[in-house]
Amino acid sequence: MDLAIVIAVVVVALAFDYTNGFHDAANAIATSVSTRALTPRLALILAAIMNFVGALLGQEVAHTVSDTISVPDGNHGLIIVLAGLLGAIAWNLVTWYFGLPSSSSHALIGGLVGAALAAGAVVHWQTIIDKVLIPMVLSPIFGFGAAFAVMLSIMWIFRRRNPHKVQRGFRLSQTVSAAALALGHGLQDAQKTMGVIFLALVAGGYASANDDLPLWVIVSAATAISLGTYAGGWRIMRTLGRKIIALDPARGFAAESVGAAVLYTTAFVYHAPISTTHTITSAIMGAGATKRFSAVRWGVARSIVTAWVLTFPAAGTAAALVYVVLRWVFRLP
Repeated sequence: MDLAIVIAVVVVALAFDYTNGFHDAANAIATSVSTRALTPRLALILAAIMNFVGALLGQEVAHTVSDTISVPDGNHGLIIVLAGLLGAIAWNLVTWYFGLPSSSSHALIGGLVGAALAAGAVVHWQTIIDKVLIPMVLSPIFGFGAAFAVMLSIMWIFRRRNPHKVQRGFRLSQTVSAAALALGHGLQDAQKTMGVIFLALVAGGYASANDDLPLWVIVSAATAISLGTYAGGWRIMRTLGRKIIALDPARGFAAESVGAAVLYTTAFVYHAPISTTHTITSAIMGAGATKRFSAVRWGVARSIVTAWVLTFPAAGTAAALVYVVLRWVFRLP
């Protein structure tokens, strides 16, 4: 039975990775598409390729995710991981349906924590506070402020240049910044799925906590998120690219560049699984606010913030309910 449940967890984890791809594809390409720097199809292809490459570049975030909870060995531990995944997928689908760019990262970790609490398993709160909650608060604040500052710098540097030529140049530059952001998305989000699969392998006795990630785990997670990205996230793309603020190429470049820098820093330096959604959304707001603060549609922003706040507890609650059902299905003591 253990092997069958391990396989089920791996399949569901890759399904989550796929939903993460189409849910968060807009993070990397919405600004480039809305400014017409890239066509939608070309942007999706670019994002899919860079997501795959980014997923191959590290393991630190994956190990942080696997360290958020400790689960018992055997079927019980596997059921906890499976319930966490299903709770995260449920919340991803709800927010995707309503076009809200919520965080797949926090849905996943919230799901794992909710299932662990329902099962009485160990939750490593210090890891969650240091690596999840603090970055969850700081990354959007920094993203907003940094994008605002970068865009002000661009406006000052190019203040005497022909505006049409400047925007045309930034439209070309957005190809690079969009690729960099998609690479950061793969670096962050695919690793989170790798961490969950690794957690299942440890619970099933197929790996030890100190092992490196198996190559098949890395490649399969990279492939799943890449395919999901190519499938696209048009509902969320409209929210990020059009409803928050009408972007121009210079502001799109500023937002994407800041978002990519934050993703790389948190992955390589702090090993923190931050939300790409939080980061790029706040950067879009920061870059857009340089027009004037009233240019940002704060009502839409408020809806997005509400989804952010609800994600952790909502995914956790869904996962806890799934755990109760699975425990009855598998007749666990």
